[in-house]
Amino acid sequence: MASGWARDGAVQEQIDASVDDAVQQARRRLGAGESRKECSACGETIPEARRKALPGVRNCVACQQEEDAEFRMVSSFNRRGNKDSQLR
Repeated sequence: MASGWARDGAVQEQIDASVDDAVQQARRRLGAGESRKECSACGETIPEARRKALPGVRNCVACQQEEDAEFRMVSSFNRRGNKDSQLR
């Protein structure tokens, strides 16, 4: 069932593409390799438990929370320009 000018399956393709984009972004943000011992943003020591729990960690908890908040603000807009993708 198509709505308006959209062809059949267009809405599901939009949803699938949005999910694929989000998964790719999340994978890029994952750390890899050896964790840093000092935060790359503030220079504070990163606790050993955090380094073991998150391989490739670069920031302390406080700096990571700040970075995540900035990322959420930037990525909250509708990149595809489709009204259907704005419905949550």
